Amino acid sequence: MSDLNGKVALITGASSGIGAATAKLFASLGAKLSLTGRNEVNLKLVVDECKRVAPADAEPPLMVLAELCSESDVVNLVDTTIKKFGRLDILVNNAGIAALDTIQSTSLEIYDRMMNANLRSAFHLTMLCVPHLIETRGNIVNVSSFAGTRGLPGMLSYSLSKAAVDQMTSCTALELASKGVRVNSVNPGVIVSEIQKRAGMSDDDYAKFLQKTEENHPIARVGDPDEVAYAIAFLAASNASFITGELLHVDGGMHTVCWR
Repeated sequence: MSDLNGKVALITGASSGIGAATAKLFASLGAKLSLTGRNEVNLKLVVDECKRVAPADAEPPLMVLAELCSESDVVNLVDTTIKKFGRLDILVNNAGIAALDTIQSTSLEIYDRMMNANLRSAFHLTMLCVPHLIETRGNIVNVSSFAGTRGLPGMLSYSLSKAAVDQMTSCTALELASKGVRVNSVNPGVIVSEIQKRAGMSDDDYAKFLQKTEENHPIARVGDPDEVAYAIAFLAASNASFITGELLHVDGGMHTVCWR
């Protein structure tokens, strides 16, 4: 993955979890970073850590506060990134949210919120970035979920949105292959982060959720954001030059489990 050195990467949802871990790994590999998120305090902390782990002569990351459900914010994010670096080599569509719902407990508001945050924002950003990625023969890595390829009880709208992200990966990979742009996805399992708590889980429920996950998990543990970050870096680098349209599960085997 050493050829990420000097590449310009735009990473969304970089203020926490998988996005933060990916930003730090890319920084340590010498990538030039455009980082975006909604939490200014956390994003600044990530930027500071990127500066710490980056090569001594590395260019400081660009930090852009943005609400990706805002069309004007997305346009500004792309314009600011290109103005700063002059090009774009890698897009990591990581930003996303979760919700706890079933077909009996959900609502159109929850459905719309999931689709806007997890699909529409990535769809719009990808549209705007593709012309720049064609120029550099760059690539896209979408962060989906094993919930996109397997049924996940209790997270209906989230699962639907991630299944749509997977289809976007497959379709755009086919459309852009002839232009030298690769498009892949990582599909994480349960990763230690704040996404479940932000979806409404209490601390006690989250602890029980992790314990149950570990008991039912083929590898008998949950994942770490760094493990997903390494998969993203692999797909973004020339090591993966013959891989496109791939949905890479980073879930310790969760997608092989028969749910009931």
